[in-house]
Amino acid sequence: MPMVSGLVALAAGLLLLRWLPSLPPVWWLYLQLLLGLLLLMGRAWRLGFFLLGLGWACLSAQWALDDRLDPALDGQVRWLEGRVVGLPGAVDGVVRFELEEIESARARLPTRLRLSWRDGPPLLAGERWRLAVRLKRPRGLVNPATFDHEAWLLARRIGASGSVKAGQLLQPASGAAAWRDGLRQRLLQVDPHGRAGGLAALVLGDGSGLQDRDWRLLQDTGTTHLMVISGQHITLFAGVLYGLVAALARFGLWPRRLPWLPCACALGLAGALGYGLLAGFDVPVRRACVMIAVVLLWRLRFRHLGLLTPLLAALCIVLLDEPLVVLQPGFWLSFGAVGLMILTFAGRLGAWRWWWTWWRAQWVMGLGLMPLLLALALPISLSGPLANLLAVPWVSLVVLPPALLGTALLPIPLVGEALLWLAGGALELQFQVLAWAAARLPAWIPAQVPLWAWLLGALGTLLVIAPAGLPLRTLGLALLLPMLFPPLARPEPGQAEVRVLDVGQGLSVLVRTREHALLYDAGPRQGDFDIGERVVVPALRGLGVTRLDLMLISHAHLDHAGGALAVRRGLVVDRVLSGEAGRLPEGLGATPCTAGDAWTWDGVSFRVWHQPWFGDSNESSCVLAIEANDERILLSGDIGARGEAAWIASGQPLAARWLVAGHHGSRTSSSSFFLRAVAPQKVLISRGHQNAFGHPHPLVVSRIRALPAVIHDTAAEGALLLRLGAHGEIENEREKSVFWREK
Repeated sequence: MPMVSGLVALAAGLLLLRWLPSLPPVWWLYLQLLLGLLLLMGRAWRLGFFLLGLGWACLSAQWALDDRLDPALDGQVRWLEGRVVGLPGAVDGVVRFELEEIESARARLPTRLRLSWRDGPPLLAGERWRLAVRLKRPRGLVNPATFDHEAWLLARRIGASGSVKAGQLLQPASGAAAWRDGLRQRLLQVDPHGRAGGLAALVLGDGSGLQDRDWRLLQDTGTTHLMVISGQHITLFAGVLYGLVAALARFGLWPRRLPWLPCACALGLAGALGYGLLAGFDVPVRRACVMIAVVLLWRLRFRHLGLLTPLLAALCIVLLDEPLVVLQPGFWLSFGAVGLMILTFAGRLGAWRWWWTWWRAQWVMGLGLMPLLLALALPISLSGPLANLLAVPWVSLVVLPPALLGTALLPIPLVGEALLWLAGGALELQFQVLAWAAARLPAWIPAQVPLWAWLLGALGTLLVIAPAGLPLRTLGLALLLPMLFPPLARPEPGQAEVRVLDVGQGLSVLVRTREHALLYDAGPRQGDFDIGERVVVPALRGLGVTRLDLMLISHAHLDHAGGALAVRRGLVVDRVLSGEAGRLPEGLGATPCTAGDAWTWDGVSFRVWHQPWFGDSNESSCVLAIEANDERILLSGDIGARGEAAWIASGQPLAARWLVAGHHGSRTSSSSFFLRAVAPQKVLISRGHQNAFGHPHPLVVSRIRALPAVIHDTAAEGALLLRLGAHGEIENEREKSVFWREK
């Protein structure tokens, strides 16, 4: 018990980092580490372990924050030298890669950079390049219930991103990274049944060859873990090697002079480390290897300590190796899955049939991980238990063995290619089955759950999956209800909740009244990168919006209409209006705006104005005025000075407290006479950080401040929220304190 309690205290200190709003001063952290060491020698040794864990985690996180790009260099173009690490990937003509061993003559740069090079040459891991790079500090879109890009970058210790403007190869590829990249090129040349990207993900841990639709399919069916090298794949490989030695010993074929158990454990660990080397020893792979090493050591010498001890030991080793892993969802899901398996199968009475054991494992994982998925704002796959029931053994027993063996035998003509063709065909069949399942049961993106409802649901989950003899087990089903169907906050009658989403260089505004919802524009899309799918739909569903009474697309430019089809697919949309309905995809079913259209929802009035301008898409924007309790906001799309003058001439009342600036703050919009007619107190600007257009233009900023009016900017503040009709102030997502996010 002392060992277990010490490990628990150490793990608690390391895990607490995830919830800190800010980090203590460095001098305090060193003092805390010293105090922790002193407490280890007394009766308060558990507190000492806790302080050591927390101090180390905070110090490691502070070093990562200090390694970020100097703000003075943000947006500048610098020449630098560095070595390509990992496996570069190319999508839609953009090469994405990471750089280390960085040198720059005039500036100190971060240890690791994440770069993109449009129309760049093919890059190989291990090459050294001299590059001209426009550098950016780590930054991401900040919206409710969506992916936190800044946390992901910090967890990978990426100190800056950037776009390459020019480059020169200094040294060719060399070392282990070059060998891995060469192996990937061989796999891609075979391209079995068009699934070379999937096989590269299974063999090398390189998911860049999978297309967006593949990832969506895996997410919808809860099988993403099958296509990345995870604990499952490495454990399977190590288990096969261990089992081979055990089987030889059981049938008397193992040399008696060699003890079989130490040899089986050593061979299993060697196999896990070899597979990890093949996969590049990224953080998830290191985590899997640590867990396997601890379990094998427990099997060899410490079985009397029970199953909880190796799990805690592996947890602490992983966290000590990389404390920032707490920012990655995969960490929580992998340890959560192992804990669920221990809870479900440890100490059970009697033997279960194999098929019942396998089915129980799947539904326990599907239900037991639900609270974690909710807490991490991740989609929940409704088809996951059934899909995994079939896909896990299929990948483990049918796809992975010939894929690994075929890769190893590629030097032998035809043999390796034949095995890879078999693996690729099996993988293609798997994706077809998954597509069938996903079409019938797509992933569920739940609404954000209050803490009290989540705690009740987590307790209910534990009760439901507990052994059959536990009293009050059926009570767990009732406790699940508040988590699955949480109470949703709704605006008061006569008020509207207006949320300007952070969608980069584009616009998307959600307006909710007591019983209705409207989306004004749907964010941008560039190639396969669809903000509607990645940001707008998850944010709306996270806010509890599953149905839109109206989607109003101001005009047809992709920074406003690009995400509309994704919204149409992801939500129920009753009606679509647009200022350029004829230029939108037919699948939207858009109808034209009509100037003067007006309606009232729950005491909140809406009025549309629109004037088509032949040949000018921006000026043809359909604009919207919303009024609640004598407080008005104007959504002006991309209209410029001509459209603003025509809107004034229409005679509609324009005086408003709030204004969403036209065209992201372009100098052609927000003219002086329009601003004087509106006389806003607050102006909201939706734009991308360091966008190529220079929005908002300094002239527009000076006009707004001369009113005087206050500017709120999504690039600086994240998603913006105001409660129209309450006559209050604005809220923004960046003001929510987390230690890794820039304010």
